[in-house]
Amino acid sequence: MIELALPQLASLVAQLDATEPGPSALAEHVLTTGNGHALADRAGRPRVLALDCARHVLLRGDPDSLEPGDLTPLAHRRIDAPASFLPFLAAAFDQVVPRERMVYVRQQPAAPPRPPRTVTIRPLTSSDAPALAALPADSAWIHASWGGPSGLARSGHAWGAFRQERLLALACTYFRGAAYEDIAVFTAPGRRHQRLAPHCVLALSRDITARGRGVSWTCSRHDRPSRLLAWTAGFRLVREYVHYASGAAVTDGDRAPDECRGPARAG
Repeated sequence: MIELALPQLASLVAQLDATEPGPSALAEHVLTTGNGHALADRAGRPRVLALDCARHVLLRGDPDSLEPGDLTPLAHRRIDAPASFLPFLAAAFDQVVPRERMVYVRQQPAAPPRPPRTVTIRPLTSSDAPALAALPADSAWIHASWGGPSGLARSGHAWGAFRQERLLALACTYFRGAAYEDIAVFTAPGRRHQRLAPHCVLALSRDITARGRGVSWTCSRHDRPSRLLAWTAGFRLVREYVHYASGAAVTDGDRAPDECRGPARAG
């Protein structure tokens, strides 16, 4: 697999018809923001395309065009791919774990509870990068699709709940598509009981609607708090799908014969 330059990617993204709510927004996000990258089996008229951003991957095309080892750059990723790619994923990685996902679209009006008097709900600006960087280390995923705290802070696609200069909760566009913006939410430890996230979600949703796009929310089937928050904020389930968490790449010397290789393991 080779990496494509953005000019090469433009026509290919148009062919994907990436207008569904949910993870398909990743394709336009890579193209328009430059965050992430694209891999293909060849530069001209590629038969397989992988769009990779924040360790999420859209994998599309004809899997029979793949060579052994082509998918190894996609190790330790969450891969959205048709079922026809499964044998090739199983051959490329030491484990492939299917994970059930749910896609919601905002369809109903919702009013947030009154925020605490000491909390301000406002859009993030470039000066808020230090507040994002000060969040716990395990929250780095929230700004990964924008290339880090500075990228998200200056994107114009995030709202936060602040007490003075401290960021307590935020909602942001995670993948910005042409038809939908797929959003993500984070609340600092110990702040969930204050119900700050709904304010951020609703403010961000108003912005996205004003930009002429739909608002989608993708989460794990097993993430009950996210599902409840989505419902409370007026989102309704529109579809379910499965993506695949890939493990470590398998080197040629480690590959088992096809007749010895088991199916992908469920998690």
